[in-house]
Amino acid sequence: MTPRAADRARYDRATAHLDAPVAIVDLDAFDANADDLVRRAGGKPVRVASKSVRCRALLERVLAKEGFAGVMSFTLAESLWLARSGFDDVLLAYPSADRAGFAELAADPKLAAAVTVMIDDPAQLDLVDASREGGREVVRVCLELDTSLKLLGGRVRVGARRSPLHSPAQVAEMARTVARRPGFRLVGIMAYEGHVAGVGDAVAGRPLRSRAIRLMQAAARRELAERRAAVVRAVRTVAPELEFVNGGGTGSVQHTAVEDAVTEIAAGSGLYVPRLFDNYTSFSGRPAALFAQPV
Repeated sequence: MTPRAADRARYDRATAHLDAPVAIVDLDAFDANADDLVRRAGGKPVRVASKSVRCRALLERVLAKEGFAGVMSFTLAESLWLARSGFDDVLLAYPSADRAGFAELAADPKLAAAVTVMIDDPAQLDLVDASREGGREVVRVCLELDTSLKLLGGRVRVGARRSPLHSPAQVAEMARTVARRPGFRLVGIMAYEGHVAGVGDAVAGRPLRSRAIRLMQAAARRELAERRAAVVRAVRTVAPELEFVNGGGTGSVQHTAVEDAVTEIAAGSGLYVPRLFDNYTSFSGRPAALFAQPV
């Protein structure tokens, strides 16, 4: 019997008395996947992406492991909830327009110390200030770098355009904008390379496509490593006490970890190892989150 067949038999026995729909997490597989992420991160802390986990007990479980530090959260409301629940290092992965949430953040010293918000445009600072409702706490800010690969003089783009901040000069200017604004403190840079971390390079039955993806990803990694280092150098001239530079994603952990400019790695879906990761050559894991639907 193969390992996956043995797991399937074990799951069937454990849930035989339950009616579908049923969802389970195999904690042995979950822990093994967590250990593998730490191994691949090569000594750099792994910040767990809560959008891929969606379970506070499992976030607490993985953060109790050596090698994990901090949460990358999905929404501002979730960030505040996690901070109130005892998580003391929460990085919001996306800019927010939650005015009520910003009012809470700016009014509460505990929340303001624990939560870092994402910014990629000066208008977002204006929104935070307009939402304060008298709150005077300093808001921790992280800048998002656009990691997409530009080819043919920018006429071709590979990867999502997650931020308008692409060049070192653009990110440094945004850093100066934050530094000039009272009530804000620049503490980090985030750069998620989704076109590397989130795209499988071994598409079943498509060898030529798989080869093209591997070539693209190799070029993207080289370009981003150089540009990310230049961005960090430029921002540190403005904010020399920058606390973290976040990069990665489950599919690129070991590649991003070797960059000197990166101080921490983001990963989340690699704890569950969904079917997406069947198409990767760089690592393998154990499916840990499963569900059954009624017929």
